[in-house]
Amino acid sequence: MDELQCFKTYDIRGEVDITINHDIVLRIAQAVATWLKPKRIVIGCDSRLTSEEYKQTLAKGLIRSGVDVIDIGMVGTEEVYFATRLLNADGGIQITASHNPANYNGMKIVREQARPVSNDNGLLEIKALALANDFTPAAQPGNYQRCDHRDAWVEHLMSYITTPLKRPLRVVVNAGNGAAGPAFDAIEKALHKQHAAVEFIKLHFDPDGHFPAGVPNPMLEENRFDTRAAVVLYKADLGIAWDGDFDRCFFFDSHGDFIESYYLVGLLAAWFLEQNPGETIIHDPRLMWNTRQIISQCWGVAVESKTGHAFIKDAMRRENAIYGGEMSGHHYFRSFGYCDSGMIPALLMIQLLNTNQKKLSELIAERIKSFPISGEINITVKNPLAVMKHIETELLPLCLSQSDCDGLSMEFTHWRFNLRSSNTEPLLRLNVESRNDKALMQEKTSMLLSLIESL
Repeated sequence: MDELQCFKTYDIRGEVDITINHDIVLRIAQAVATWLKPKRIVIGCDSRLTSEEYKQTLAKGLIRSGVDVIDIGMVGTEEVYFATRLLNADGGIQITASHNPANYNGMKIVREQARPVSNDNGLLEIKALALANDFTPAAQPGNYQRCDHRDAWVEHLMSYITTPLKRPLRVVVNAGNGAAGPAFDAIEKALHKQHAAVEFIKLHFDPDGHFPAGVPNPMLEENRFDTRAAVVLYKADLGIAWDGDFDRCFFFDSHGDFIESYYLVGLLAAWFLEQNPGETIIHDPRLMWNTRQIISQCWGVAVESKTGHAFIKDAMRRENAIYGGEMSGHHYFRSFGYCDSGMIPALLMIQLLNTNQKKLSELIAERIKSFPISGEINITVKNPLAVMKHIETELLPLCLSQSDCDGLSMEFTHWRFNLRSSNTEPLLRLNVESRNDKALMQEKTSMLLSLIESL
């Protein structure tokens, strides 16, 4: 544990009692206090079995360091972002391991105005301080208080409902036994006060760190069955599922089919640009042709950013973008402090179906046909960077353009791909898309996989 292997590129995450424990949480708390020198920090936690006790250890370390702690309870990560801004705190820390297995836990750290802390801007310094473990208690300990921010958070979320929800809709919502259940209950009450004609079918809404229905990670095929089956059984118009700390949400159409988040980025970009022409939209480079075409058609400005919430948020602030989206299910909003939210996209999608009088499948059918994709494919390799370099050399004479914004992106006349190295594992992540030619996309995907295998 001395190497603190729980430190990742954007956050802290490890296996309980193997790479993260109470002592490490305590050291990290004091390291954050030493590095950030905050007066007040907001803390929260998800529904994992160790989250509440880790949160109290976190509070102990911060208070010992002279920091006032504002505990907002069991919440989603976006609620820590919101409360940090709402209360004008100097930072925020969420105890969570997001979508990782039940025996994992960790932290997501932000500074003032919910600005992200990653390896590029402080996380390595925090790690070094935690490793040194040389802390002196403050002469004056900090104070501890609990705070209920949720009413203010829900009130903010309701501002995204700009037209009355009069179309009767039935929506399956799957909280996955994570933190989303109680949070969405509060949202549902606010919608009912607005007389919204929406009926919600709730799945796995009780927070339970054992995750009896499976780890809340709808990106995995095996974790989509319950949502899909409920949509079909109840003849719902829409299915929504969240990950453990609900900073990501995922959608299912009225047939129960999972919708790749890539196409939803384009859908939401169009929604924002129709109401705010000329605004800037941030997207990641893994899949982008559909998004960029929609932004162009809606007279917006498309800006590419490296994958990852810290990079996207920096780009959002730098460009003052109104919206940003990643194919991984993260959606970012200027009006939400340039932060990602898993609840705002859910509300926007309900509103979109309410105003369009169309099914979700009808809204994106043409986009799926125009830009078929491979879906992200993970390949285990010994030397990811060497493999990427070889593929670049092999295909460079044939390509029209290439970019190293995030890994290797190469564009050809009717298809393109992005190949990225994992930050934490010996993996390559491959995404391929084409223009109106599914067979070509499949052919090029197979070609790339064969090339990688040969290396």
